[in-house]
Amino acid sequence: MNESLKNLIKRHEGLKLFPYRCSAGKLTIGFGRNLDDNGISLEEANFLLDRDIQLAVQDTMSVFPSFYAYPEEKQCALIDMMFNLGLPKFLNFKKMIKAVKEMDWNEAARQAEDSRWYLQVGKRGRDIVSMLKE
Repeated sequence: MNESLKNLIKRHEGLKLFPYRCSAGKLTIGFGRNLDDNGISLEEANFLLDRDIQLAVQDTMSVFPSFYAYPEEKQCALIDMMFNLGLPKFLNFKKMIKAVKEMDWNEAARQAEDSRWYLQVGKRGRDIVSMLKE
């Protein structure tokens, strides 16, 4: 691609890292990417997913210093929950976090199940609780 063309478009469009409505009212992101009409490709969606998973892993490890001592299924459950909630909301699960740190998986599952989050997320919540149980 012609670099001067790319720079011209970047200059005219500007960079917005969060979605916004352009002058035509279209949901837009990045350098003028019209999400309403163009969406994103499967390749772009997978790229974003990989990046978001990487961030969720980092956040999960910041909460659980012994993360790699946990069984893989428990790691996946915690990362999925972190991915869904984000770190600030995940930190509200104080009793569950305490149980995980003590590797009391049944109590961690009980605490996850005893939440508004569990009622809101349907199958995801049931799957995660099942993965956390011994």
